[in-house]
Amino acid sequence: MKSCVPLAFGKALVATTLTFSAIGMPAFAEEAKYPSQTIRIVVPFAAGGTADALARVVAENLAQRWSSPVIVENKPGAAGNIGMASVAKAAPDGYTLALVPVGNAAVNPSLFKDLPYDPIKDLAPITELAVVENVLVVGGNSNIKSLAQLIELGRAKTTNITYSTPGAGSMAHLGAELLAHGAGISLTHVPYRGLAPALTDVLNGEITMTFAQLPNAKPFIADGRLRALGIASPKRSPALPDVPTVAEAGNLPGFEAASWYALMAPAHTPDAIIRKLQHEIAAILQLPDVRNVLDAQGATPIGNTPEELAHLINEDTARWSKLIRDAHIELQ
Repeated sequence: MKSCVPLAFGKALVATTLTFSAIGMPAFAEEAKYPSQTIRIVVPFAAGGTADALARVVAENLAQRWSSPVIVENKPGAAGNIGMASVAKAAPDGYTLALVPVGNAAVNPSLFKDLPYDPIKDLAPITELAVVENVLVVGGNSNIKSLAQLIELGRAKTTNITYSTPGAGSMAHLGAELLAHGAGISLTHVPYRGLAPALTDVLNGEITMTFAQLPNAKPFIADGRLRALGIASPKRSPALPDVPTVAEAGNLPGFEAASWYALMAPAHTPDAIIRKLQHEIAAILQLPDVRNVLDAQGATPIGNTPEELAHLINEDTARWSKLIRDAHIELQ
């Protein structure tokens, strides 16, 4: 039986037409018997947080729709690279899948010299699950009232503007460096081990700013303990309609640093299985109960095709690798 290879990340994509094996057995025979055993969704981070929540929503609903066990397995470590490598090396039979954040698909290959997996060669796209907006915030007691003022301070070089992140290579890190590079200012990176301490020190005024995921920051914005300066997405957020985008507020056309999460499988997983998974998950993401859960996480459901996900990874890999190269970003 012919199996799919990872979708091409350049000019050509794998054809979507079902093929036939040399013995005349249709490719959809593989789909007909799938699944026949437990499916594992590997999350390359500890339990809790957006990636874990998304994986559990998918697992619960797939299990219900297929009357077959679907479990979530957390494999944290090395910025998600341990869990990702385990999926890349798994059997390409559709029973081991990966919940993949943008960083592990499109950022880490440019940051780590000895990455134990290649997201293009070793993994096959299934679908983009959701996008979570990031918001640029300062402390509620900060003298900085707008992004324009922050940029002005940065250009004057009279103030050391610090920014916290949950770690090198995170979207908070890349968002701040994209801002610094685009605005022509200098920012001091202060990495933490996790989102909570990174946000805490912005709240207490120890750190100037951070790019935080909107669900984590919104309660503090609402009570005035954080001030939102800009949404790191192309459009304003319905959750904070009065907050401009970073592109608007900073006069930085095209600025975008949103967090997205996808589902991927080991390379050479049969195309029929990839298609079946994508079809089911896209339907799940439209269920009212699921959308309510995602709304609570500040996540916008997507459910696109493998080809569309491949194109997204291709674009973001090029974009972030250029920033990493131009801004001389290195792991600390």
